[in-house]
Amino acid sequence: MDIELLNIYQRLRDFHVPAPVLDAIFSDPESQSILVEAWRSLEGDGFSGDEAAREIAEMIYQEFPELESLIDDLKK
Repeated sequence: MDIELLNIYQRLRDFHVPAPVLDAIFSDPESQSILVEAWRSLEGDGFSGDEAAREIAEMIYQEFPELESLIDDLKK
């Protein structure tokens, strides 16, 4: 995994995206490509790394709403 991918992975973990979800995304070349393209697009639009991670994490949470309750439980 290259530095850019590690950076994306870690920043998404910082926004509490579960590692198994990220592992599934990063292990699928098509999903990984979509994620990297979205990340680069956000950065190209002037988003910082944290802002891009927040936006993508929110998209993941919208796609998998059950993650929100899981994360809330883990924070307790």
